[in-house]
Parts: sequence; structure tokens; C-alpha cells
Amino acid sequence: MTFKHLLGASCLALTLSLAACAPSETSKTETAETKTTKTAAVKTPKLGSFGVALENMDTSVKPGDDFFRYVNGTWLKNTEIPADKSNYGSFNVLGDLSNDRVKAIIETAAAKNAPKGSEEQKIGDFYAAFMDQDAIEAAGLDSVKADLTRIADVSSRAEAAALMGDPTMSLRAPVGGWVDVDVKDIENYIFYMSQSGLGMPNRDYYFDEGEKADTLRAAYVDYLEKMLTFAGRDKARERAQQVMAFETAMAKSHWTNEKSRNRSLTYNKVSRAELDDYAPGFPWDAMLKASGLNDQSHFILRQNDAIQGVSKTFGKTDLDVLRDYMLANYVGNMAPYLPREIDQARFDFYGTALRGTKEQRDRWKRGVSQIDGFMGEMVGKVYVEKFFPPDSKAKMDDLIENLRAAFKDGIEGLEWMGEETKVEAQDKLAKFNPKIGYPDEWTDYSSLEVDRDDLIGTVKSANAWQFNDMISKLGGPIDRGEWGMNPQTVNAYYRPSLNEIVFPAAILQAPFFDPNADPAVNYGGIGAVIGHEMGHGFDDQGRKTDGNGEQRDWWTLEDGKAYEARANMLADQYSAFEPLPGLNLNGKLTLGENIGDLTGITMAYKAYRRSLGGKEASVIDGMTGDQRFFLAYGQIWQRKFREEALRTQVKNGPHSPGEFRANGIVRNFDAWYEAFNVQPGDALYVPPEKRVRIW
Repeated sequence: MTFKHLLGASCLALTLSLAACAPSETSKTETAETKTTKTAAVKTPKLGSFGVALENMDTSVKPGDDFFRYVNGTWLKNTEIPADKSNYGSFNVLGDLSNDRVKAIIETAAAKNAPKGSEEQKIGDFYAAFMDQDAIEAAGLDSVKADLTRIADVSSRAEAAALMGDPTMSLRAPVGGWVDVDVKDIENYIFYMSQSGLGMPNRDYYFDEGEKADTLRAAYVDYLEKMLTFAGRDKARERAQQVMAFETAMAKSHWTNEKSRNRSLTYNKVSRAELDDYAPGFPWDAMLKASGLNDQSHFILRQNDAIQGVSKTFGKTDLDVLRDYMLANYVGNMAPYLPREIDQARFDFYGTALRGTKEQRDRWKRGVSQIDGFMGEMVGKVYVEKFFPPDSKAKMDDLIENLRAAFKDGIEGLEWMGEETKVEAQDKLAKFNPKIGYPDEWTDYSSLEVDRDDLIGTVKSANAWQFNDMISKLGGPIDRGEWGMNPQTVNAYYRPSLNEIVFPAAILQAPFFDPNADPAVNYGGIGAVIGHEMGHGFDDQGRKTDGNGEQRDWWTLEDGKAYEARANMLADQYSAFEPLPGLNLNGKLTLGENIGDLTGITMAYKAYRRSLGGKEASVIDGMTGDQRFFLAYGQIWQRKFREEALRTQVKNGPHSPGEFRANGIVRNFDAWYEAFNVQPGDALYVPPEKRVRIW
């Protein structure tokens, strides 16, 4: 599935994601939330006197010069990024809290000596097997010897493709994919195929010029050499260079990230019968049979000519190079379940060289991530029972409907949009389906096998279970209750094919949402998040689907041009930002998220003002209601990056770094100028006629 999530994160590619992380912290009201008492708890905000941590501000900075540092400057000065993180901020704080809570849930399950086949047994045994480092060291590579032999003995490209299609192996392949609704046949699922196969984040890493790019490529070849050495290959250096040459050849065919997000280009439907002739060179029959997909009548190719290109490259690459490619990839993928030396070698590249992270997370934290990844809804059920108060869901319902009403008024009042297009836009808005906290029906894991004494076997079984669970949807009815994130995930997303906005329980906490905070803070925090997710339905790509999730052009030609002119202004603004010397943001790549942010703050502010009923909010701690609203907005983007991680984010991610998600948006918003008396000459000042207004 593909969605958009609020923050860039290492999870499914969802339509919008918000986040980052920080030290574990227990809520002041947690006892009141989780225990029944006869005495009413004193209800105070989690942060400060009204919901914003004023001590994090740096009031020596003018808000009009750098609003991000005005709100977060003291925090930025006093906070060190933890050694096991590449970046750190508000998302990480909640992420660490969620990890602590999930760890307790897992350990409770593990201590129950539960009957075989129960969810407690599966959670406890998987976690225990992952945490048994002594057993992993003792096993060495014996646990994967059979798989390494299978790969080394491959005698044809068809055998190689079949192994790549085997879901138990989780091998990288030139083409990957997922199941989602066919956006031009919305009553049916289909398998989407996408370019894949690269070990570095995207094609640019193979071709960028400069010392840093050269150093990173050299580090990747070193990594490949180590993986091949672990796999028992001789002349590992030479083989690693040949694998790098193969990946570089595939990368030449790959689309850029910017091009790949253009939905007008990524719907290319081909029949199974056409596929072999359309993209010759890759043994499609072998791969699709191994994947259980050979009975599908049609597929959608996202980067169609890129898939043709990588197929051709595969077909002319020496078989020995393909074996080495698979061996290096297999050992790297299995590294978390193999001896420390292998796991550390993988971290040295993907953690340190690529993102600047100084040291690995504690193994228990990685174990929590494993549980979240393979059986997250098992622990999600318990998480919700313990940590998600029912009234939070009710208050979110109210906020969402307030934002929807504000958005409705906003569409109606657009001077640049004609009536015909407004009718379609209002229909889409009315059909937004909000999901809050947790799914109505939980995933059934009864067929998932977990063996405490066979970690590798369990991982392979879980990989196959996940893949087969996904493709089992093909040919069935559309599951509108499905979730793409666990309740304990600190994030949110919009899914265009179902026109839904989704808010997991774990993000519904301070600084994003606090039932005891001043309303201005909740509108500036979670209200902007709600508006952001709604905004994805109307960003430069989201606007290409209608209220039913069907991809079609519902815009008049004139209105489409008017929209694009405004969107291009925002893209140009962001392309001018330079997070590192010589490295500018890509305003086209980040455009969807930036439109989401601009829409989010616009609708949240309108909803906040509506909630006041024409009155002015009282002043608290010297701050007006509007000032509190914008402070809350700036607070949620609190985040620090290591240089390597910042570089990777800018080059690869659709989300702008937090500094620009704050500064780049407020400078387009008239009410912010009034709230903080921002004047010409201030660094963030934009003349009124150049401020971007879309929704």
C-alpha cells in the first residue's frame, strides 16, 4: 500500500508523516488515565501553563527573523542528539515514550507462560528469540547456511528471479511492489509494480559529484565487500565493485523521486500477457509464480520505462554478479538476526555513513521495532486499552469536524476557483473518512507461526505471512477498515485511494494534542496535523483523485492552471532554502508536504477563530490566543539533525526539515504577521502580493 504520512519515517510509504523522537517521559496525568480513583485528578497541561513549553523559547531572536528558533531556540542550544539517533525532536520524545510502553506490554506477555498459539506466546517468544544474543552468536551463520547455498547454487536468471520472488527470502529485486486499490477501477485491488533494486536511497547517490558523494559510494562498496565476505565469497572486493556496477546500471534507468511522485505518469496498466514483451530481459514468469502473482490478469507499472530499463540490465548481467548481488543483499537484510559483527557492519553504513548516527540503539529498542513491524496490532490492542483515553477520541472527532467546516467555508470563498470545480472539491471534502486511535477490527494473526528456538525461521515465516496477507486481498472486496499504521506509531497519514485521514493513538499526546491545554494550542498542534492530512487530498498530486478515490481530472482547465501557479510559487520559495552550504531544498519534491503544511495551518487557524464565536481569546502569560496558536505550531516541528541525516533527508525525503516546515509556512500567513508584528526588513518577511494562498 502507499499512503502519505506526516513525517519522514522508516515505515510504509504513507501520504503524510510528521515525526521525530526524544527521551522517555511519563505523562503527568498517566496515573489518572490508567487507574480509577475516587478523587478527581487535577487537570493541568502537560507543557507549561497553557500547553507550550515557554522555557524552550529564545526570545532574543525576533520571531520575524527566525520563528523556528524563537519558539525552540533554547531547546536547540541545550539539547544533544542522543548517540543512537540521527535526528531528535518532538516526534522522538513521543516515540521513545511509546517504545517504553510497548516494551512493558511485551515483557508482561512474555512473563505469562502463555499457551502455544496465543498472541502472548507469539509476542513473548519472538521478542525472547531476538533478545537472545548468546544463542545468535553461537549459531553464527549456520542458521542461514541453507539459504546462502540456495543463492550460491543459482544456475539461471530464472532461478535468480524465483528467489527474488520468494517472500520468505525478502531479497531485493529490480522490481518491487504492493497491493492497493486500482485508482481507475476503484472496486478492485491490483498489484502495483515499482522500480527497486538499489542499496543506496535513490539514483542520485550513484551519480552525484563531489567529495561527499564519492566518500559515500566508497563506503557502500566497503559494505558490500563485508557482506560478501560474511557470505563466504572469495575476491570479495572485486565482486563488490561488480555489484556496485550492476546497481549503477540499474540506477541509470530509475526515475528521480520528484518524477516518481507525479501520479499523472505512474498509472501504466499492462496485462500479464503483455508484460514479457513490454519489459524483456527479466524472467517475469519465474518471479510471479514464486510470489503467488502469476494468476493476476493485470499489473500497474509505476515507473514504466524504468522497469523496462532495469529488466534489460538484469537480462544482460553476468549470472555470477547476480548471485553476488543477492548474497550481499540477503546477508544485509538478515543482519539484525545474525552475529554482532555482521549487524554492526550493516549499521556502520546505513546508520553512521548515511545518517551520522553514532551508535546502535539498545537491542531491546530494536526488539520493540521488530514486534511493531511483524505483529504490531497485537500489542496495539493492549496499548490502546492502557494509554488512550476514550474522551481523546471524542475530542478528536469534534476537532476534525471543526476543521472540515472551516475547509468547507474556505473552498466556498476561493476567488480563484470556479463553481464547477468547487462542487467537486466540496464533494471530496465531505467524503473524507477519518480514523482515530485504532482500527475497529484487529488483524487476525492466528496463522502466524512463531518458534522461540528458531529466530531465522520465524522471521522468514513472518515475512511470508505479511506478503501473503497482502496479496490475499486481490480479487476480494475493498477493506475500508484496514490501517497502514499501528496505534502505537507517532505519525498520521492520508490514503488517497480510500480518501481517508488516519491518526494513530500515539500521536494524540502533547505537544500535538492535550485535552487539558488551551484550545489555541490544540488547534495549532493537532489541528494543523488534521488540516495537513486533509490538505494531502488537495495537494498537487492529491487533487488528481476525487472523493471516491478515483484518479481523474475533475478540474476545469482554467482552475487547474490557477492552482498550479500558486503551487509553483510555493515550490520556488522552498527551493531557495539552503539547509547546508550548496544544498538547497527541492521545492518540487517537497511540494505535496509543503502544501499539506500550508493547508493545515490555514484550516486550523480558521477553525480556531470559528471556535471563539467572534470573541477574542483571553491573554495567558502575556500571550494572545493567536500567539499561542502559532507557538504551538512552531513547537511541533522542534527537531535537530546530524549533518549526514540532514543531507539524506534533503536529497531523498518528501518532507522539508522542521525548521522550514515552521518558517517556510508562517511567512505566507497574514495572521502570523499581525500576531508578532512582523515588518518589512525582518528576515522572513514576504510582501503580501508574494505570499502563497491556495486553500
